[in-house]
Amino acid sequence: MFVNRVSELALLNNLFRSGKAELIVLSGRQRVGKTEFLSNFCKDKKSIFFLCDLGSEILMRTSLSFNINQVLFGTDRIHAVFNTWEDVFQALGKAAEGERLVVVLDEFPNLVSAHPEIVPILLTMWNQTLQNANLLLILSGSEIERMQTIIPQLNMGMPGNSIHHYFLEPLSFKQARLFFQNYEEQDQVRAYATYGGTPAYLSVIDPQTSLQENILNTILNRETFLYDEARYVLQQEIREPRQYFAILHAIATGKTRLNEIKQATGMDGAHVYLDALRNLHLIERIVPVTESQPDKSRRGLYRIKDHYLRFWFRFVLPNRSLLERAVGRLVLETQILPEIDHFSALAFEEICHQYFWDIGITGRLPFFPQSIGKWWDNQNKIDLVILGDQMAELVDCKWSNQALGSNDLMDLERKAELVRPDLPRHQIRFGLCSRSGFTRQLVEIAHQRKDVGLFSLPMILKG
Repeated sequence: MFVNRVSELALLNNLFRSGKAELIVLSGRQRVGKTEFLSNFCKDKKSIFFLCDLGSEILMRTSLSFNINQVLFGTDRIHAVFNTWEDVFQALGKAAEGERLVVVLDEFPNLVSAHPEIVPILLTMWNQTLQNANLLLILSGSEIERMQTIIPQLNMGMPGNSIHHYFLEPLSFKQARLFFQNYEEQDQVRAYATYGGTPAYLSVIDPQTSLQENILNTILNRETFLYDEARYVLQQEIREPRQYFAILHAIATGKTRLNEIKQATGMDGAHVYLDALRNLHLIERIVPVTESQPDKSRRGLYRIKDHYLRFWFRFVLPNRSLLERAVGRLVLETQILPEIDHFSALAFEEICHQYFWDIGITGRLPFFPQSIGKWWDNQNKIDLVILGDQMAELVDCKWSNQALGSNDLMDLERKAELVRPDLPRHQIRFGLCSRSGFTRQLVEIAHQRKDVGLFSLPMILKG
């Protein structure tokens, strides 16, 4: 199932229509859907789509030669193998002389491993020939660390030329929910909290089966790929993942400050591993949105970016001994279901975050948002602060089975006084997002005031 990545396709289509040679590097974690995305982009265009699979340099050169010759001469000709990679790129330039040509070298790091000289050869041929061709060249890869070393090499070798780099993120909630849109609204949030936005993870969901049974069948089952997915993800990028496992488990269980992570793991050098995990886009460091120098802030918190990995480290890893004995239903009923709503609260905050960006960009907020993030001090937190030029909206997101009332608004107003010194020039508004609706009294207050917004679960999910 291909979910229409509208903004990403628009980016590539703009480059396709630019009328000049373009080089884009597309990276992203494995299973995020890069190959399917690029295949969909290429389907109505003259293109060469080549997977740089594991193999020797000559095997890849032979296979790519065949693909190029098909475009140049058709399928009914005997095709020769190009003797050098210079010849390969020369042929690509020839194939792009007339109609616009898209060339995708998928999993490009495999080709670099087999033939390390390929990057300087490509740069030489680009500067000599390809920059004048009617060509859109896309280099994609899943090995994030390797891609991060390739990009500077390309940038250094192309003075005056712009290399476009794009990191393909997991699907947003609005896109991911297409995989489980038959679920009732609260279970849609729980499903996103469990599976996240990675298309390969979402594709295993049977929408005709309950969320609980899907968790049992696709995650807690030793025969499925999701059962050992976190180990696979780390082993693809890291040779010795033990310390990283300890850190991710600590974060998943609520140890989000650096000192807490050090104490939970017993690692004084935890910051080195945290930096590596950030570079791999597995975790992120967040600071209060009002911080003027976020990189220097001492108030940073760490969290796992991918919801499924967070679920895996929170529920699968600690229960492996039981799961290896094929008692997944026991784990589901005693460990997961009692905690699923507490666990889903963070995902609900993220869904609200995405919602406010959507309505802000489309003009459905009273002001245009410049940034959206969390705010906290030692004792208080505000789930979302939406910052505009002269206006800010403070929002609490409550994943509770109780309707929100006037006391929740009063608590938010109290916290507004704490954050106001950071926003001295901003007019303050208030927002409450609720899983279970609002009391009649709070609804009446919101009707009487122009600075209070109430956002129900159906409103948020509808977008």
